[in-house]
Amino acid sequence: MDAVSVIRTKRDKGRLTDAQIDWVIDAYTRGEVADEQMSALAMAILLNGMDRAETARWTAAMIASGERMDFSALAAPTADKHSTGGVGDKITLPLAPLVAACGAAVPQLSGRGLGHTGGTLDKLESVPGWRASLSNAEMMAVLREAGAVICAAGDGLAPADKKLYALRDVTGTVEAIPLIAASIMSKKIAEGTGSLVLDVKVGSGAFMKNLADARELATTMVGLGADHGVRTTALLTDMSVPLGLTAGNALEVRESVEVLAGGGPADVVELTLALAREMLDAAGLRDADPAKALADGSAMDHWRRMITAQGGDPDAPLPVSREQHVVTAPASGVLTSLDAYAVGVAAWRLGAGRARKEDPVQAAAGIEMHAKPGAEVTAGQPLLTLHTDTPERFGYALEALDGAAEIAPPGTPYEPSPIVLERIAPDA
Repeated sequence: MDAVSVIRTKRDKGRLTDAQIDWVIDAYTRGEVADEQMSALAMAILLNGMDRAETARWTAAMIASGERMDFSALAAPTADKHSTGGVGDKITLPLAPLVAACGAAVPQLSGRGLGHTGGTLDKLESVPGWRASLSNAEMMAVLREAGAVICAAGDGLAPADKKLYALRDVTGTVEAIPLIAASIMSKKIAEGTGSLVLDVKVGSGAFMKNLADARELATTMVGLGADHGVRTTALLTDMSVPLGLTAGNALEVRESVEVLAGGGPADVVELTLALAREMLDAAGLRDADPAKALADGSAMDHWRRMITAQGGDPDAPLPVSREQHVVTAPASGVLTSLDAYAVGVAAWRLGAGRARKEDPVQAAAGIEMHAKPGAEVTAGQPLLTLHTDTPERFGYALEALDGAAEIAPPGTPYEPSPIVLERIAPDA
């Protein structure tokens, strides 16, 4: 077996054999296949695709490159959620303790933000004392104590994916749907959860800008889950407008706690409950009522136990930015759009995100939204408040927001997009 023959097979629109896939993933992980050879293969896959069986085998080979976790010792069924990333997407924070309060165990391995999309671990690290890095034993202990854990994936899970992801990022091959699907699912399957719900975002603030591409990605990932024995469903959800009223780390934690306390923005509550019901159904807990767990305080109890078990103080005040800048409505009328991508880029430029994985983030940086599309606004009223510790960033953030908000004449009809656009179920 050699790298050039594997590259040529896919370059010439051929189908990779199981043996070719197993060999090239293993050899690349060990350093026998060079980066330039794997980048050529990734480009050939981007241009010529892979069928379902190829993608399933590619995923299996990446799983086999590392360890596979096992939660069979837990008394409760396990359920997990993965989001493809968006702006203001703090759903994991209230969702994990909510599903735990309904009887499932939620081992949530999460990541950090990059570019305009926020990262769950960055958000939670704004809670004083909270730790993202846990050993497998610590992860199990938190699950037993709180029913849910949100933490960073260890280096032992799908190391082939970690190496290939970094290569795709610098070779223009991130967009290859088979490689996106295999990257996400190899980590989630190696994690060992019994069921998985995918939140595939669609719109300007999402990686997938249109419904057709999002549907293809979701269908591919749901199929991969089925092929590997993990009950998987997907919801396609709207990301043309930011979720909730905040984008930024500590700001989103505060809003998540409001949801757990029985309040919070309607769109965040709606999506949290929709995903909770999917997770509970997949875990076989169809009689559980997540709305009741929000209302009676049990979800909040699990949140507090989870944060405490990971070294955090749920009662500590969250960081507040040293500087704020208010953006006002330029005219009176109906706010008809607030572009998610523009808000995400502005929050990133304020310090809430990073351009490279090594960059630090500001816990208190971000954007508060005082109105969402459909609201009547008056000229001069606050639309957005920008938060940062470094005021020299305001100008750069305001450039990103130029044209992000559109205001139509008073009385203009507005029809909001539904939060959940489609549901993708397994073949069966």
